Amino acid sequence: MPIKLNDNKDIVRVVREGLRRTGGYCPCKREQTEDTKCICREFREQMADPGFEGFCHCMLYYKYNE
Repeated sequence: MPIKLNDNKDIVRVVREGLRRTGGYCPCKREQTEDTKCICREFREQMADPGFEGFCHCMLYYKYNE
């Protein structure tokens, strides 16, 4: 289950700035709960799916299949 940062450095910079502002919570989500702490629950569940390939909601991480 290889995961990498988005190749777009501008997106990575903006999302990381948002994570710093929110204390590590996904800047794309309205609520701040354990489910929205980066890496968020939504993406962890997607990562667990062997058929899933793609970005997390905020586009910071990308899971790809080998």
